[in-house]
Amino acid sequence: MMKWVSQYDLLPLERYKQQRAAGAALYNSDSGSWSVYRHDGVKRIFADYEHFSSQMQENPSEDEPIEGSILRRDPPKHKRMRSLIAKAFSAKAIEAMEPRIRKIAVEMLDRAAAARSIEVVSDFASPLPVIVIAEMLGIPPEDRELFKRWSDDLVGIDYSRYLQCQMEMRDYFRVQIKERREQPQDDLITALVQSCMEDDNGLSELEVIGMCILLLVAGNETTTNLISSMIMCLESSPDTFNELRLNRALIPGTVEETLRFCSPVQFMERRVKADMNWNGHLMKEGQRVYTFIGAANHDENVFADPGKFDIRRSPNPHLAFGQGIHFCLGAMLARLEARVALDVIVDRIERLQRTDDKPLERLESDMMFGIKQLRIRV
Repeated sequence: MMKWVSQYDLLPLERYKQQRAAGAALYNSDSGSWSVYRHDGVKRIFADYEHFSSQMQENPSEDEPIEGSILRRDPPKHKRMRSLIAKAFSAKAIEAMEPRIRKIAVEMLDRAAAARSIEVVSDFASPLPVIVIAEMLGIPPEDRELFKRWSDDLVGIDYSRYLQCQMEMRDYFRVQIKERREQPQDDLITALVQSCMEDDNGLSELEVIGMCILLLVAGNETTTNLISSMIMCLESSPDTFNELRLNRALIPGTVEETLRFCSPVQFMERRVKADMNWNGHLMKEGQRVYTFIGAANHDENVFADPGKFDIRRSPNPHLAFGQGIHFCLGAMLARLEARVALDVIVDRIERLQRTDDKPLERLESDMMFGIKQLRIRV
């Protein structure tokens, strides 16, 4: 029997439980910030952009272009930015991508079959979404490795690399933007560039760069961790995987339960716009509020037996994709990629079995949840 280090060992579920019990909001006197762990509180803050701002900097700097992305903008700028890329993420556009996503997934497992094993993260869960978002943006295949490295650095714990990778991406996308101005293509970068030239309400070049960076990371890092976490959970529960092989209708529920149980994004940040009383707590203008999605998705007041990975859970009102105007624009794409990935795995692999007994390691990121590697037999 191989030694198993499960999601229960990697996720701070007991600590989150204690923090939920401690109050509606917890104040950190050292940082002057608040943390919210309960489902109702996180949901309310996400939906309340009138009191809680997503904008951490009034004007994004050259060194941190991600601050100029839709992730960090409030209305009315947020609405304008979202409308520019909404067409690329419409239901019709995403559904049309399924054959291409399936082809990529099948090719990856075909290559793994010769080696009789696959490293789930580096050989499958990571390249699949990287290829998809790179093709949407119009990025050459030879630059995909750069994409992955930048994504890892942007969500990692090394602040110097966080800043350095943004400057590298800024310089990279400036070249791409120049090329699209001279020779437009049928891709997302061209659509964003053309918005700069429409009128005074268009995006600045730095905002276009910020959007490209966000699309790169959101379209890659989160889906990578969703797919690898899903396979990790199923590998630890052979009976559940057998159920899936007998009933493919359970695949969507498996994706949703993974989003809840192993929320790829563990927390998001907001800024208090003006002094206010929130649930009996005096929050002051400018203070940061950290909304812990991972804790909210295990709230026992919302989810029965939240510590159980239950692919039949219904309803499943998780907050993995946020809430309100900032609900993840790429949620439909992430769900499709995860469903197709799992469907292909169920087709090709009779039993999820690890090739070694090495303890699983969590990614070195406070913001994201994911595993570094997981090798299974094919």
